[in-house]
Amino acid sequence: MENLIALLDKVDSYVWGPFLIIFLLFTGVFLTIRYRFIQIRKFGHGVGLITGRYEDPKDEGEITHFQALSAALSATIGTGNIAGVATAIVSGGPGAVFWMWVTGALGMVNKYNSALLGLNFRKIHPDGTASGGPMYYLERGLKVKFLGWLFAFFGAVASFGIGDMVQANSVAKPLEENLGIPSLATGLIVALFVGLVIIGGIKRIGRVASRVVPFMCVVYILGALIILLTNLEKLPYAVGLIIKHAFSPTSAAGGFLGATVAQTIRFGVARGLFSNEAGLGSASIAHSAAKTKEPVREGLVAMLGPFVDTIVICSMTALVIISTGAWTSGLTSSPLSAHAFELGLPVVGKWIVTFGLVFFAFSTMLTWSYYGDRCSEYILGSKAVMPYRWLFVMCIPIGAVVKIDLVWLLTDIMNGFMAFPNLIGILGLSGLVARMTNEYFSRPQYTYKEKRRNLGV
Repeated sequence: MENLIALLDKVDSYVWGPFLIIFLLFTGVFLTIRYRFIQIRKFGHGVGLITGRYEDPKDEGEITHFQALSAALSATIGTGNIAGVATAIVSGGPGAVFWMWVTGALGMVNKYNSALLGLNFRKIHPDGTASGGPMYYLERGLKVKFLGWLFAFFGAVASFGIGDMVQANSVAKPLEENLGIPSLATGLIVALFVGLVIIGGIKRIGRVASRVVPFMCVVYILGALIILLTNLEKLPYAVGLIIKHAFSPTSAAGGFLGATVAQTIRFGVARGLFSNEAGLGSASIAHSAAKTKEPVREGLVAMLGPFVDTIVICSMTALVIISTGAWTSGLTSSPLSAHAFELGLPVVGKWIVTFGLVFFAFSTMLTWSYYGDRCSEYILGSKAVMPYRWLFVMCIPIGAVVKIDLVWLLTDIMNGFMAFPNLIGILGLSGLVARMTNEYFSRPQYTYKEKRRNLGV
């Protein structure tokens, strides 16, 4: 087993080597310039869309803009925001947070692109359900079905890691350590609740996510804000460390062993992508189910995801870890985040992280099960959906009790493999996206009520 882990670790270092990092950053910079900084210019319109004012209930699709964003966020707001941020800081130093910000800002335009294309090339089934995502725009838009199949295969495999066993383990371990609940018991209970939700498909997932995601975000952000306000005098120092070490090596300090600039960039980009999935294309699968006939609108809604996930929530975690001094404690992953919150908010802090992990991981499982069943359906047809869902549920108790190192590595590798065909697709179809964007904004955009009033309805 140790030899296998060592081999996979080497593969992982190649997959997440300079080529993929440069590819990701280049794609984000290129699309940002091509769409004239749309993530800044049209941010306000994106916020307006999630209020539901522009939605036509007669449009094809299964869920609202807000439910689509909530579902996509439920897949991204998870262990990446707690364990991933901590791991990035421990492995790459405080400067890794800067590169997470860069990944988030550029990821907004990547996600805009992929969600727009996912909805534009989606498939509406006779029963009204939708299937979309990178596999469909790679096949129908780029006309390279093999790349679509590759993405679907990597996505289906990754769903059992990033969206299943890793999340189950992240829930079970802190509950066992802090409350003495056996990991197997946690796995079985979580499997039951996940099963009850995902059997109902994206409509039920969207309804649950639209309630769970806002609640868990508010609680987590409120806890972090209290800590940051009580350590207000340390915030300039924390931000200074992040910026300084983004471009210079981090020397050893306390339990921290030091990091090169290359390590800083690698772990910042890799953990940033793990957190917000911008570049992977997976979120476009959820956004493809939205009720709209305007692909540009869903792209604008989707680009809010990396902002909430990385610029807001990951920053909160990072600033708490650095401002409390916990980053030099020698701890890593979620124990480091829990330690930082405990330092900043004694007694209550560790419970915010513990239950944050529970809610975050639970919601991540819900949406990743949908990503996996759409990928499985693409490869094997609709008959594969229910067996996939049952298998997904059965793997949750396994993930809760197994040694998770191997699963983490496989997940990281599959994430990297998913990014390659997706980035090829969004670059290859960027001209189409530019034309659709220009055409959309050349028209006046009316709310649903204004539209009905103009039609005299």
